[in-house]
Amino acid sequence: MSVQALMDFIERSPSPYHAAAYAAKLLEGAGFLPLEEHEKWELTPGQGYYVTRNQSSLIAFRLPWQKPERWLLTAAHSDSPTFAVKNDRLEGDKTYLRLAVEGYGGMNCASWLDRPLTVAGRVLVRTGGGAESRLVYLDRDLLTIPSLAIHMQRDVNKGHEYNPQRDMQPLYGLTGSRSLTELLAEELGVEKEALLAWDLVLCPRQKPVVLGAEGELFQAPRIDDLGCAWACLEGLISAGGQEKTGQIYCLFDNEEVGSGTRQGALSTFLPDVLERIACCLSMDGQEQRMALAGSMLLSADNGHAVHPNFTEKSDPANRVYPNGGVVVKYSANQKYTTNSLTAGVFRAVCQKAGVPVQTFANRADEPGGSTLGNLLGQQVSIPMVDIGMAQLAMHSAVETAGSKDPDYLAGACAAFYQSALTRKGDGRYSF
Repeated sequence: MSVQALMDFIERSPSPYHAAAYAAKLLEGAGFLPLEEHEKWELTPGQGYYVTRNQSSLIAFRLPWQKPERWLLTAAHSDSPTFAVKNDRLEGDKTYLRLAVEGYGGMNCASWLDRPLTVAGRVLVRTGGGAESRLVYLDRDLLTIPSLAIHMQRDVNKGHEYNPQRDMQPLYGLTGSRSLTELLAEELGVEKEALLAWDLVLCPRQKPVVLGAEGELFQAPRIDDLGCAWACLEGLISAGGQEKTGQIYCLFDNEEVGSGTRQGALSTFLPDVLERIACCLSMDGQEQRMALAGSMLLSADNGHAVHPNFTEKSDPANRVYPNGGVVVKYSANQKYTTNSLTAGVFRAVCQKAGVPVQTFANRADEPGGSTLGNLLGQQVSIPMVDIGMAQLAMHSAVETAGSKDPDYLAGACAAFYQSALTRKGDGRYSF
């Protein structure tokens, strides 16, 4: 089952840096060749390539055998709500050792309490010739954020407003313990003085698991959005090349904090890649714009399933459930990019592939979140549709989704990449 492959992807991706690195490994195993942004590119028709930016974002593409007349693209994100590690010691009580952390993205704070945590990310290490960024994951139960006992807050079950500086600083150990810096140096096999800087985040230690009476559900950290990151990648790898259609996979970082970074969806990453491809393939300005106008993109980020205990929170006319199929997401205020044209084309592709589709929209009185599609559209003007898997407990430390949905989403992405989708005019497509 694809859910097992997805759970393996999640377990190997405790940080955005690990997610991009593991995606690169899977791509290389499928014959894709690495490129570097600071080097000159020489591209071969029919070949697949990938390039990373900041080690946390990745764009892969498979060239057609002729000059591309269109691009079929997917986009997902590598980051999830968490806590960024600022320092390896928070001053305060002389007995307890705590890390200094700061919230990253909008998370359900209560879900992070009283569970084993550790740290993952990258560390910049001084080398003989300069400096090198290395991935690190302390594979041990290292930290916890203890809750305050109910005896000391008798009304806690009536609601609690979490102060991140007071309530959410993780307990690391007791006086006399080795520092986090020392543990990192030991893990990397260097002296602690060689550690120059880091980008580290907290991550839950719970392993992904299948659950339910018939195994119909699975639970894991970071299902949002590694579920879509994996499914889009699986779709690209399993799809064959095409004669005149190019295929692109985008994995962006920093969606949870607005995408406005050098490696986010609002950056020049995708435009830069498209421009360099066009240069290598000797495409003039007209040919580039014609190809973009004939393209389509799937913006892949998960949607809210109907909650079993709070069914009234879902729109009565657009209710999605785990294992109900790929979710197509609508928003009248354009937080999602879906319109009748892009949704209809995507539904037709899924119908042909035998993949079920369901429709999501927020209640009229419940504003929804945003994702990367409408932001990416500000950089590259391509028709888009927002899709994803239905899930529960979004932005919690551990989330839940349907075991069949990874298969559905990967199958939909593969069918999209393999489709003969061709623009015939404004508002007209052939499949």
